[in-house]
Amino acid sequence: MNEIYKVHLKVRWGDLDSNAHMANTAYLNVAADVRLMYFEENGFSGRDFGKIHIGSVVMKDEIKYYKELRLLEDFEVHLLISGISEDGSRFRLHNSFYRQDGKKAASVTTTAGWLDLTVRKLIAPPRSLYEAMERLARTEDFATLPNSLK
Repeated sequence: MNEIYKVHLKVRWGDLDSNAHMANTAYLNVAADVRLMYFEENGFSGRDFGKIHIGSVVMKDEIKYYKELRLLEDFEVHLLISGISEDGSRFRLHNSFYRQDGKKAASVTTTAGWLDLTVRKLIAPPRSLYEAMERLARTEDFATLPNSLK
């Protein structure tokens, strides 16, 4: 079984909404940052994606809230894979946000695909990128997604 990818962060001033807790957009931004951190640590930096003319395109984000996160509070984000197509063109990633006391603050599930930035169509990723995604720990509800390629 693969290990869960984990990142420790702190709620920043710009992450807050008018109710003084972490805003929905901040959760989405952190989820994207953690994805990119994982890919960079596995051989795919932003520059690497640019060189191969591939980017991820988000089709859907779903956020669920459980407990509040407040200014300067430490939290941990877990990244798991909850689905991927056989060709790797589509994938679903799951982030869980945990407070210092271990209680879940929120979760973000992102459905996305790999976009060829030249022809603007979904494509199968390079084998090494697909393998990096396969190294992520899987959620309990992991599912095989439909291929995008015809």
